[in-house]
Amino acid sequence: MRQQPSNQISRKGLTVWRLYGTIQSVIILAVAVGLGFLSYFFDWPIWIMIVVTVVILLHAFLSIYLFPKIRWQRWRYEVREAEIELQHGLFIVNRTLIPMVRVQHVDTAEGPILRKYGLASITISTAATNHSIPALVTEEADELRNRISTFARVAKDDV
Repeated sequence: MRQQPSNQISRKGLTVWRLYGTIQSVIILAVAVGLGFLSYFFDWPIWIMIVVTVVILLHAFLSIYLFPKIRWQRWRYEVREAEIELQHGLFIVNRTLIPMVRVQHVDTAEGPILRKYGLASITISTAATNHSIPALVTEEADELRNRISTFARVAKDDV
């Protein structure tokens, strides 16, 4: 059996995913506050607000703490001359091998939150689908994009 890929994404990715979880939780909290006002004005049973509060707290714990941590621990990648290996997943760990001869192009992207933390994502396009490596340090993402592009060109020349 093959060893897992050796490269891990930036630890700042954990911070970014936790920030995304916080934003989601705040939005859900705003909806819950609205539901709380409706509950008060329409004199709904108190158990509705208890259930909503428990769901919000559970969602916040999962999306801010637990899921980003597991995601970051499991996200690994490795770029070799002949292939790219990706490993990721929360409950089910997916391992993907992308042959270099199948790579059509490679893009980097950075949204405002990723840019604030000096991170970028790489998207590897094949004829069948797109694969991405999230939360890489921007310089590392640029270097990796160029290396994959070079390996893909060489692999296509050999065919």
